Amino acid sequence: MSGSVSPLAPKSFASMPAVRGVRMATASAGIKYKNRTDVLMMVFDKPAAVAGVFTRSKCPSAPVDFCRANLPHGTARAVVVNSGNANAFTGIKGREATALTAKSAAAAVGCSEREIYLASTGVIGEPLDATKFSGVLDTLHADATGDFWFEAAKAIMTTDTYPKVATRSAEIDGVGVSINGIAKGAGMIAPDMATMLSFVVTDADIAPAALQAMLSAGVDPTFNSMTVDSDTSTSDTLMLFATGAAAEDGQLRVEAADDPRLGSFRAALNDLLRDLALQVVRDGEGATKMLEITVTGAESDAAAKKIALSIANSPLVKTAAAGEDANWGRIVMAVGKSGEMADRDRLAIWFGDVRVAVNGERDAGYSEQAASDVMKNQDIPVKVEIGLGNGKATVWTCDLTKEYVAINGDYRS
Repeated sequence: MSGSVSPLAPKSFASMPAVRGVRMATASAGIKYKNRTDVLMMVFDKPAAVAGVFTRSKCPSAPVDFCRANLPHGTARAVVVNSGNANAFTGIKGREATALTAKSAAAAVGCSEREIYLASTGVIGEPLDATKFSGVLDTLHADATGDFWFEAAKAIMTTDTYPKVATRSAEIDGVGVSINGIAKGAGMIAPDMATMLSFVVTDADIAPAALQAMLSAGVDPTFNSMTVDSDTSTSDTLMLFATGAAAEDGQLRVEAADDPRLGSFRAALNDLLRDLALQVVRDGEGATKMLEITVTGAESDAAAKKIALSIANSPLVKTAAAGEDANWGRIVMAVGKSGEMADRDRLAIWFGDVRVAVNGERDAGYSEQAASDVMKNQDIPVKVEIGLGNGKATVWTCDLTKEYVAINGDYRS
C-alpha cells in the first residue's frame, strides 16, 4: 500500500451492513508487511452455496487449483485469504501450504476440507510459510463477527491505496435480501474471468448452479471489461456465496438461474460487480485518470471489445491521458492494430462530447482547446464509431504514470 491514496478514490465508503450467515476476522501474521493485517477468515456457520470464476492464466496459483477442485461440491464453510504472498509458481511447497491451511481451517470450523476455499495475493515465486497463520485460525474462527466488512477489505490489500467495498439490496418473492462484496487489486489487472481477488456474500437462498450461472454471466461486462496494465494475474479469484439465511423470512430456495424470481437479485448483483470493478480501475497503480472507452459500430460485440481493449491497453494511449494530451492519432493506431475489421475512412472519434475525427480524418469543426479541456478531467470518456455493424462494448482503464514504474520497479525488494 503506497503512502498516498489514489486521487480517484471514492470520496466516501459504503456503510456495510452485516449479512446474516457470515462472520469475519483478520490477523497480522507478518507474511510481507509489518504492522498491518494480512490474513482474513470468513466463516459460514451453516454450509453456504458457492460459485466462483478464476484466472485463465496457464500458470495459476496453488490456491486457484485448490478452489477449482472444491467448487463442484457446491458448499462452503470457510474462506482463508492472505496478502503479501501469492503462493504461485511455488511447486510442491505451494501445494503443501494449501493443504496445511485447509487442514487447519477445517479443524477450526469442524467441517470437511472440501468446504474450505483459499486465496493468496502478493509476490509470485516465494514459498508461502502457512505455519505463520495456520495456528491463528482457531482464534479467528472464535473471534469472527458479522460487522467486519471494511476490516476484511483492508486485510487483503497489497499495493491498493484504499479498501474496496460495495453493498446492494434486492428482493426475491417479496423477501428482502442483502449482497455485500469486497475486492482487492491495483496492478496486474487485465482479468480473464475475474479480478485479482473478490468475495461477494448474500443471505439469499440460491442453489450453487444458479449462483454460478449468474456469476459467470455477470463478470463479462464488469470485472472482465477492465484493465490496468494488460497483465493477467496468476491468482484472479472471484467468489460468490449464498448463506440461505433469508429462508427464515420465507424466501423459497431458487434452483435455476432462469427463474423469473431472480430479476431483482441479478440486477443488484451485476450492479455490485460493476461497482467493485470500477473501484479496482480507480486504484490502478499510479493512476490519476480513469478512461471509459466505448466502441460502437463494430462487426460484433466481441470485435468491439477486442478493439476497446486494444485502445485501453495501449501504453501510448495511456501515457497521452497521463499527460492530458488529446492525441487521437494514438486511438487510430490502436484501432488499426487490434486485428478486428475496421475501415479507416468510416472512423469517428470523440473525447467526451468533442468529436475530434470523422470519416477517417480530423473533424473540420474540432477545437483543440475543447478536447484538451476534456483531458484535464479525472474521468475521460472516449468513444469510437467503427462504422461497419452493430457491435458495441465498453471497457475501463486508467492512465500510465511515472508512479506505476516506481511501484513496479522494486515490488519484490
